[in-house]
Amino acid sequence: MSLDTVLRRIDAEMPAATERLLELLRIPSISTDPAYKKDCDAAADWLVADLASIGVKAEKRATPGHPMVVGHVEGDGPHVLFYGHYDVQPVDPLDLWHSDPFAPALEDTPAGKVIRGRGASDDKGQLMTFVEACRAWQAEHGRLPCKITFFFEGEEESGSPSLVPFMEENADELRSDVALICDTGLFQSKTPAIITQLRGLLGEELTIKAADKDLHSGMFGGVAMNPIRVLTKIIAGLHDANGRVTLPGFYDGVADLPEEVAQQWQGLAFDHKAFLGDVGLSEPAGEIGRTPLEMIWSQPTCEVNGIWGGYTGEGFKTVLPAEASAKISFRLVSDQDPHKIREAFRAYVSAQLPADCTVEFKGHGASRASTMSTDHAAFEQARQALSDEWPEAAAFAGCGGSIPIAGHFKRILDTDAMLIGFARDDDQIHSPNEKYDLESFHKGIRSWARILDAMTRS
Repeated sequence: MSLDTVLRRIDAEMPAATERLLELLRIPSISTDPAYKKDCDAAADWLVADLASIGVKAEKRATPGHPMVVGHVEGDGPHVLFYGHYDVQPVDPLDLWHSDPFAPALEDTPAGKVIRGRGASDDKGQLMTFVEACRAWQAEHGRLPCKITFFFEGEEESGSPSLVPFMEENADELRSDVALICDTGLFQSKTPAIITQLRGLLGEELTIKAADKDLHSGMFGGVAMNPIRVLTKIIAGLHDANGRVTLPGFYDGVADLPEEVAQQWQGLAFDHKAFLGDVGLSEPAGEIGRTPLEMIWSQPTCEVNGIWGGYTGEGFKTVLPAEASAKISFRLVSDQDPHKIREAFRAYVSAQLPADCTVEFKGHGASRASTMSTDHAAFEQARQALSDEWPEAAAFAGCGGSIPIAGHFKRILDTDAMLIGFARDDDQIHSPNEKYDLESFHKGIRSWARILDAMTRS
């Protein structure tokens, strides 16, 4: 089957494809707010109807929360599953939007045309790149190029409470040769990337308590233990002089970066000075001897996300606080065990407590890192296909953040996932005035057509 005719149809049908996306964007499918439950249902119904229009047997499937959309089309060759989410973030603060977030429109900017509206980039625009590629393929050849399962979620922006139970209950139906996820972006807004490493995440909150009430610092200072002093000493001891985390066993399971991957990352010519300069910084502050990309993508971290205690209001109040608290997160890589690290952290803190001090802990999630094996032929096929579409050659990349769905595919379905997205760094996802470049939408559709062709030709 000819790829060229599919690409020509994609180009010719861009106005219609863009209008379909605008129609989906008009549905305010905010999953976190119960007031928008009917709108989430409407978005799921819209997707079911749209998939049906290209010959996909699709249905809306109930969950305790918002529905899943599952569709199937039979075919020869590999079986691929495509995942996306149709729910969006809340729009607050509304007064910072330049236009109605659910009245999307094409807008001219100095960098080119963009699609402006909530969900344009995260994730409706990305989701529709794959659907539109399939639409063009179906129109040209009367069928899709292989067996495809479509799997759309409606709770990604609210923690995906229904996702794991649904996947476990329907594992046989959802299992495939490879999963495709379109919820990431271009590296430095220009280089197509296939994310193969995602960091896990462990969150810990601790509160250190001493006296049974706040104390007058003139009467008790110097003789009574100050929980803030205890807490800050504990936090300071979490890193050594070289920036390495000091918890016993913390680096157990951290794999060395393969040389071929390291070379590919070096070839990306990451401009860390510009990366930091954009946020008013100048020098990397992580572990000595690591490149900036290694620190962001393949090395674990320990960071203080919040710290409080004592009087923080206007003016001054000379007290020794009764308690002090902090929130600390760990980004994890390779085969690090979040539960063992939690135990090590709590043991470390408890061992540092002086007399008269106690500690209370509260956990905030514990997810492992995800590392996808690029040995699967589809990874190199997709990388070559992306390189054929974009000016910059595609690369296997890491991601400093955590995208749990990739790990769920591996753990529940034993399926490796390819994360390929076309968002740009300035898309303002989760923020007012979210946008998706029209070029990202157009070339994203063409990219998926090329990837499907490459995967099914072999």
